[in-house]
Amino acid sequence: MKVCIYGAGAIGGCLAVPLAEAGLDVSLVARGPHLEAMRTEGLTLLQEGGRRTAQVRATDRPGELGAQDMVIVTLKAHSIPAVVDGILDLVGEQTAVVSAVNGIPWWYFHALDSPWGERHVESVDPGGVLWQRIGPERALGCVVYPAAEIVSPGVVRHTEGNKLVLGEPDGSSSDRARALATAFRDAGFKAPVRPRVRDEIWMKLWGNLAFNPLSALTGATLDVLATNADTRTIAKSMMDEGRAVGEAFGARFSISVERRLAGVANVGAHRTSMLQDLELGRPLEHEAMLGAVQELAILAGIATPTIDLIHALLRQRIASRDAGS
Repeated sequence: MKVCIYGAGAIGGCLAVPLAEAGLDVSLVARGPHLEAMRTEGLTLLQEGGRRTAQVRATDRPGELGAQDMVIVTLKAHSIPAVVDGILDLVGEQTAVVSAVNGIPWWYFHALDSPWGERHVESVDPGGVLWQRIGPERALGCVVYPAAEIVSPGVVRHTEGNKLVLGEPDGSSSDRARALATAFRDAGFKAPVRPRVRDEIWMKLWGNLAFNPLSALTGATLDVLATNADTRTIAKSMMDEGRAVGEAFGARFSISVERRLAGVANVGAHRTSMLQDLELGRPLEHEAMLGAVQELAILAGIATPTIDLIHALLRQRIASRDAGS
């Protein structure tokens, strides 16, 4: 199987090394010092118990790689529309485009049994560029639970988690989903194929839509946000609103808000990716995590006052940061 990982950052590197060791033909699209390090030294993955280095083909010119069986997109959602040409360079007649991205994905309404079916999500796909050019029929859902970080160019540390949930937008158990699940399992990941992948998307988003922006606004770690009375109350309100939106589009939540909050608290003194991105001057994933939920809420006629307020504050925080820089 030919697999290209588009956006070989922390998660991309965490996936690439085990997949290459499992015998897949793995390539990566990357840029900058990370790309140069992979070209000269290979890609190194640090995990508990060892250091693993794989020699994988890495480039900033996707057209050099040819058509792939799977293109696994591990960029942040706001970055994807700008690289649609590069993704299409990798697409052949049977290529699946695997969306391993946080938040509501661009293909969300494809094959959805809903009055709002077959439309793009403007918040993450402005103008429907991905919908029109890639085509939602190529999309394969993937919810990523591993956490990783780039330690230095060409070196990625896997910190926790090894589960990747796959699913077709239409809920079918397709050959391509099963083939990728087998590849992930051969590489040491847990990789179930679920008929209701949107439930998994919402379960992960449920915490992210509250705690990522709250961490960016306050600078606090997850354990503080989930246990402090004030921030816990705000997070619960956001999660209640998010749950109402998800359920309006058929999502099922398998646990209570209280149990999800307890799970966040148990993570400990973790600094969210959104907080790190804010401090490093990077763009944030707020549209995929908050804007898309607001967009769906408007369609369903559901009020989300707390999400609206926090998103407005976050946008101002980003604007102030950028004006200062």
